[in-house]
Amino acid sequence: MRREGSPPARGEGIQACAPSPRLRGEGWSEGHSVARIILAAAVAHLILAITPAAAHVPVILDFGDSLTAGYGLAPEQAFPPRLQAALHGRGIETRVVNAGVSGDTTAGGLARLDWALADKPDLVILALGANDALRGIDPVTVRSNLDKMIQRINSSGAKLLLVGMLAPPNWGEEYKTAFDRIFPDLARVYGVPLYPFFLEGVAMKPELNQSDGLHPNERGVAVLVDRITPVVASLVGGPS
Repeated sequence: MRREGSPPARGEGIQACAPSPRLRGEGWSEGHSVARIILAAAVAHLILAITPAAAHVPVILDFGDSLTAGYGLAPEQAFPPRLQAALHGRGIETRVVNAGVSGDTTAGGLARLDWALADKPDLVILALGANDALRGIDPVTVRSNLDKMIQRINSSGAKLLLVGMLAPPNWGEEYKTAFDRIFPDLARVYGVPLYPFFLEGVAMKPELNQSDGLHPNERGVAVLVDRITPVVASLVGGPS
């Protein structure tokens, strides 16, 4: 103790106002955590900068009828999956969507086209008209339906491959002439590529068709795919 009024002893009272000593390492942990966050963010940014973005896989909408759907065939033997396999064999990664409905006419296709385009395909293969020809539907109606579909596809931003059909002779020469010129006329008007006849090399060949004489068998589909693959390959940007 000290007397009242006497000066404090050396060091007395100093400890009460001096800051308490920081423990060893105190504050370092907090700073280290911040440093780790900054480092992790920098590494992530660097990875994103040097990693190429995933390549877009083109989507092909194969829009047609039973010839597209694969009537009478196992699903994997239908035209769309075999076209996709052929493109993959050329080193072209694509996804070919089977949008074929057996029995569909151009009127049916027009009614469901907007729904089919909702997935925003890169390329549309428009292959309708065979059932119109078999039923003898007025070529004026067929042309109007196809015309509207072409406009909608073009408006969607997708590329288009128009696939032509030929009328059978049983409706007479006048009908056949009017029907057969629909596809080349529309291709010329809209400046879109035309594959003149979907069944080229297969039609009227019993060995390449099913017993009904109308739908290709597995061998027939192989012929169709071999013929059209170079055309499709050129449209999706791969080697033709």
